[in-house]
Amino acid sequence: MQGILFDIKRFALHDGPGIRTTIFLKGCPMKCWWCHNPESLSPGASDGIGEKKTARQVMREIEKEIIFYDESGGGVTFSGGEPLVQPEFLEILVDKCREKEIHTALDTTGCVPPRVFNLLMDKIDLFLYDIKIMDHSKHIEYTGTSNKYTLENLKNLSLEGKKVIIRFPLIPGITDTDKNITATATFVSGLKGIHEIDVLPYHRIAEKKYRRLKIQNKMKGVMPPTTERIEAVKKKFERYGLKVKEEWQTKNE
Repeated sequence: MQGILFDIKRFALHDGPGIRTTIFLKGCPMKCWWCHNPESLSPGASDGIGEKKTARQVMREIEKEIIFYDESGGGVTFSGGEPLVQPEFLEILVDKCREKEIHTALDTTGCVPPRVFNLLMDKIDLFLYDIKIMDHSKHIEYTGTSNKYTLENLKNLSLEGKKVIIRFPLIPGITDTDKNITATATFVSGLKGIHEIDVLPYHRIAEKKYRRLKIQNKMKGVMPPTTERIEAVKKKFERYGLKVKEEWQTKNE
């Protein structure tokens, strides 16, 4: 079986614990206004972006770094796009990593039906789980999709006792409203066993990608959040009993 990748990042330090190899799978059901990887959105390789690879080819790349995973407590992170857009290929890769005792993390929005999500639920060691907007209509407006599956799958992860770190993109004028932050904090803090949240401040590094790909940049001219705003958001989450870490959004940049 072949999958479509658009990048492999070695020695990644922001995609889970330890030193990691991040595998970027192409395709995403969401069309977030602030997407930092717009080249990942199309599921195919017909646009000239992305490359078909077999699971064996990908595993050869992964296995090159096993010594670093062992020494640092690292492993492999599957990202995108949304890696669950290619569930069968992803499952093969995860199974092969498990055979090699390589730690796996899944960077996901959970925006797929539970029957698809459940294929991987018991096989992944760590879920890096994006929550963007709690209000359903605004989620559709700014991402192009419902948040129904995102919230449903996260609840199931909690009930099953899976290791989850929430990732919250802090996007000026969209996700950083007091109403959305309060709703997110209330929802996450009410989930059993989920206590960590990474705040991911918006940045403008991807602007060159939009120009190169000739894609409309709906965030053109929007400035990153100030240090003061980031700190205020972190404190708000902490008041709900959540452990907060600020992460620079370096995914594939």
